[in-house]
Amino acid sequence: MQKITPFLWFNDNAEEAVNFYTSVFKNSKINSMVRYGQGGPGPAGTVMTASFDLNGQTFTALNGGPHFKFTEAVSFVVRCQTQEEVDYYWDNLSEGGAPGRCGWLKDKFGLSWQIIPDEMNELLQDKDPQKAQRVMAAMMQMTKIDVAILKQARNQA
Repeated sequence: MQKITPFLWFNDNAEEAVNFYTSVFKNSKINSMVRYGQGGPGPAGTVMTASFDLNGQTFTALNGGPHFKFTEAVSFVVRCQTQEEVDYYWDNLSEGGAPGRCGWLKDKFGLSWQIIPDEMNELLQDKDPQKAQRVMAAMMQMTKIDVAILKQARNQA
């Protein structure tokens, strides 16, 4: 059992969010849903908490009301091995949300994600500081990360 579980506070759409996230991430599942009864505080029959796994990482979602909102101060990094994987997660998670800069996005629930290709870190750590700086400058202009453009920037003479 993992010792630390991200706990996500939603207003009233935790069930929709859990269904969305488990549809986007392969190897994911809903573990349990606890629903409010007649005693509230939420409407009877609606989800109070839900436990779900995304690629082996357990999360808990709560319908806690409008008291708290997500901010960019907390985000989840999705490490991708290929540009196709970057495109898949970016396209799916940003649908109905908003793109950010440098691989960041907000999904339709307001949760922040970073969709990061593994290769980007290698390019940013190039032994030639001028190449690494060109990669950084190119990345800073991007919303979704494009590895081919980062490689072009590294290889510019």
